Amino acid sequence: MDPSREDFVIAIRSAFLRKGNKQKFSLLSLILFSIILLILGNFNFKIIDFNRAIIKEIIYISSFITSIPENSAKNTFYKISDHFNHYDEYQISKSKLKELANKDLEKTIITFENIELKKLINDYFVEDQRTYAKVLIDKESPFLRSIVINKGSKNGVKIGMAVYDEIYLVGKVVEVNFITSRVLLISDINSRVPITIQPINLEGIMSGFDKNSGQLQYLNQDDAIDYDKKKLIVVSSGIGGVFKSGIPIGEIDIQNKKNSKKLIVDFYRNFSQLKYVKISSHKKENINIDQSNKKTFKENNIKIKEINSQAEDIKVLRQQAIISDRVQYKLQSENTILRENLIIEKNKVKIMNKKKDILIVEENRIKFLELDSLYSRKCKKNFFQPKLFKVGTKEYKACILSKAVIKKN
Repeated sequence: MDPSREDFVIAIRSAFLRKGNKQKFSLLSLILFSIILLILGNFNFKIIDFNRAIIKEIIYISSFITSIPENSAKNTFYKISDHFNHYDEYQISKSKLKELANKDLEKTIITFENIELKKLINDYFVEDQRTYAKVLIDKESPFLRSIVINKGSKNGVKIGMAVYDEIYLVGKVVEVNFITSRVLLISDINSRVPITIQPINLEGIMSGFDKNSGQLQYLNQDDAIDYDKKKLIVVSSGIGGVFKSGIPIGEIDIQNKKNSKKLIVDFYRNFSQLKYVKISSHKKENINIDQSNKKTFKENNIKIKEINSQAEDIKVLRQQAIISDRVQYKLQSENTILRENLIIEKNKVKIMNKKKDILIVEENRIKFLELDSLYSRKCKKNFFQPKLFKVGTKEYKACILSKAVIKKN
C-alpha cells in the first residue's frame, strides 16, 4: 500500500476514536449530572427549589399555551355538532307541526262536508235530548247483560234511547221506571246493532258474544279477512234509525282472527267498569231544501274561511318561532364566547399571581443573602464563638434577619 494512503487511513481512524471518546464523555457527564440533581433534590437547597419552581412554571405555561388550540377545536366541534343536532330536531318538529296542522284542517273541512252531504241525503241527526246517569246495578248472567241506572221517566228517559260511555256505544234503554231504567248492553246475546266496518264500508249486524266482545253476522267474512291492514274499525251504520251512524264500537284484529271461524269485535270499553253513562236521543233535522241548505252552506263556508285564516296565523307564528330560535341561538353563542373569554382572563390572573409569589420569594431570598453577607460572622457558629448558630438552621436565619440581634430567653 502507498505510504501516503496509509497515513490518511490512520488519520481518519484516530479522528473517529477521538469523536467516540467525546461522545462517551458527554454521555457520562449527563448521567452524572442527572444523578447529582436527583440527590440534591432530596435536600432543601434554595437554588434547587427556585430552579424547580421556575421549570414547573415554564411547564405549566407551556402546557396551557399548547392546549389552547386543542380546546378551541373541541369547543368549535361541539358547537357545530350541537347546531346540526338542534337544526335536525327543529326540522323534524317543524314537519310534524305542519303535518298536524294540515291534518286538523283537513279533518275540520271533512267534518263540515260530511254534515252538508248528510243533510242533502236526509241522514243528518241532531241531538234531541241528553242526560247523565249513574250505574246502580250490573245484572250479569250467561244470557242477560244489562245495567240499571238512576234516571227514569221523571228525567225524560224513554225506551230506545242510546247509552254512551263518553263517545263509545254501550247499549240502549229497554225498560223505563219513574226514577230508574234498565239498559241492555251491546255485549248481550239478544242485542242487534247494525254496523259498518271501516274503511272497507262492509255492513252487517253485530250481536253480543262475550263480556268485552261481539260477533258479526250476515256479512261475507272473507271480504274483511282479506283486507291488508292489521285492524278494522267497527261503527254503527244508522240503519233502522235506532242509533245514529258513526258511533265507535270496537276494532277487529285481522291478524288474530284469520284462523277463526267467527269474526269477533273487541269493544273499546270494558262494560264491567262502568260508573257513569250518557243517555241521548237523536232526530233527523227538518231542513228546507232551498233556504236552509243555502244558509247552512253559507255558515260552513264562513267557518272554512276562519279555519284558513287560522292556518295563516299558524304560519305567522311559525315564522316568529323561527326568528325567536335564531335570536336565542345568537345569544347563546355570544354567552359562550364571553364565558370562554372570562375563563382565559381568570387563567391569566392565576399566572400573574403565581409570578408575583415567585417574585416575592426571590426578593426575600435576595434580601436574606444581602443580610447574610453583612451579619454572617456575628451569627455563624465557629470555634471562637460556640454559642452562635449553625448555618441553615432556623435560629441562624432569624439571627440574620434580625441583623445579628440575638434575643435572650
